[in-house]
Amino acid sequence: MTSLAIFASGNGTNMEAIAQYLSEHPSLGIRIGCVVVDRRDAFVRRRAKAHGIPDHYLTSEELQDPAVLLPLLRSYRVDRVILAGYLRKIPLFMLEAFPHRILNIHPALLPKYGGKGMYGQHVHEAVHAAGERTTGITIHEIDEQYDRGRTIFQAEVEIDPTQDSPDVIAQKVHALEHEHFPRVVAEWCRDTL
Repeated sequence: MTSLAIFASGNGTNMEAIAQYLSEHPSLGIRIGCVVVDRRDAFVRRRAKAHGIPDHYLTSEELQDPAVLLPLLRSYRVDRVILAGYLRKIPLFMLEAFPHRILNIHPALLPKYGGKGMYGQHVHEAVHAAGERTTGITIHEIDEQYDRGRTIFQAEVEIDPTQDSPDVIAQKVHALEHEHFPRVVAEWCRDTL
């Protein structure tokens, strides 16, 4: 059984989509062991509870402390880590503990619109301001730099730079995330990507 830790900072719709997908495909042998959050009031905690998944709020200091974070993940026998709307940079000790086993989803077609400060609505606003005709998602393994690492999967969607507001762009990107992220996570966990 593969055990995932999902790191999240916000609403948790991607965590919920993954949880739903895994519950519908038990033969995959993948479960969410725990959810780790960096905001005490993150709504993802309610979503986790609704799915019977333990959640843990950790302070910034605890998230940077291998003596706190690694034993927590070991207690759930975590094999892989999924970043689903997690806004902090992952410390080096995590990359060493989970080499090529930390997956992130980014709301743009990397390498465009990546890097420090480029997350969520900031990305959609930048895509809109640039007059792009397409945007999408990039699912990638992470490394020491923001929004780098081996690309596992990309999907794109057409947008109309004259008609689609950043909010409409966000809706289109969220639809792609929910359509593809759970399946890609499962395939990646089974080493088929």
